[in-house]
Amino acid sequence: MQIAVPREIKNHEYRVALTPSGARELAGRGHTVFVQAGAGEGAGFQDGDYEAAGAHIEPDVEALWQNAELILKVKEPQAEEVARLTPAHTLFTYLHLAAEKSLTQGLIDRGATCIAYETIIDGKGGLPLLAPMSTVAGRMAVQAGAHSLEKAQGGAGVLLPGVPGVAPGKVTVIGGGVVGENAARMALGLGADVTILDRSLARLGELDDRYQGRIKTVYSTADALEEAAKRSDMIIGAVLIPGAAAPKLITRAMLADMKPGSVLVDVAIDQGGCFETSKPTTHAEPTYLVDGIVHYCVANMPGAVARTSTQALTNATLPFVLALADKGWQQALKDDAHFAPGLNVHAGKVTYRAVAEAFGLEYVSSESLIDP
Repeated sequence: MQIAVPREIKNHEYRVALTPSGARELAGRGHTVFVQAGAGEGAGFQDGDYEAAGAHIEPDVEALWQNAELILKVKEPQAEEVARLTPAHTLFTYLHLAAEKSLTQGLIDRGATCIAYETIIDGKGGLPLLAPMSTVAGRMAVQAGAHSLEKAQGGAGVLLPGVPGVAPGKVTVIGGGVVGENAARMALGLGADVTILDRSLARLGELDDRYQGRIKTVYSTADALEEAAKRSDMIIGAVLIPGAAAPKLITRAMLADMKPGSVLVDVAIDQGGCFETSKPTTHAEPTYLVDGIVHYCVANMPGAVARTSTQALTNATLPFVLALADKGWQQALKDDAHFAPGLNVHAGKVTYRAVAEAFGLEYVSSESLIDP
């Protein structure tokens, strides 16, 4: 199969969809891998590394896309990339369509087969291709939030661990999943006063046992969220509804009760954000103020630590990439019921229910296309 790895063009996105090690695995199975010149440089992988692994370096981006059957990316395609898609293409990347109506419509119009990393599941109902980047984002959220708390960044001037004689900062994490636990773990490691809110008592029980009460656990209600807004120096939004838009849990009205200069870090921004006042930002301009509250809403947080993120992502995606390359998308998804939910758009049809419902579009089950 002809496989293309373009250079990511989203603002300050330095990751690449495939490491040289991954390219070697594909080439060893007889597939032809084309990597756009310079695609791996941001993650510390040079063109020569890919060539040594058996890949071909393609300087012409148009030729790269035109000759590809399977396109591997990290972030959702930007407008100029959507325009290059054809019905002959299978695109495998993060999509997060429920927050992007124009992108969804663009993919429908282009007729390509679009498979999303973030909606593939595992045997326990987890999200194995979202988990590595969720781990990175959760850990980064605390360091980004801690920096944003500095006075020069518009924050309140609070040092999260405090110092002898001065209480530590209070961090609230909304959501106890992979992002939330990793954020709480980092905040705890810094010495902050940490609370996790979640609506699963079983999950709260797990976290309480794992951290031996060092992280406070609270059942998430409207009252609990309002109380968290009043007392927190930092709130990290780590809520996920797979494939669907995130709920708005911190409202504009609640900002009035927050401490001036406190920080909201919205890790759910890829899915529309879980704070009413959230809007996507970039690493170039990561924060903005609303009613005196600092908002950090970078939509590709792991891109800032591109080498670690690229390696972690390829470790997770490679088995699925190999299946697509060896079998083609239809047989690969037919053979693996956990892979099948990854199909979001095919031949102008939306095949993921939450995306269709988000925009009032017709839904066609992936099963009907995989095994007609």
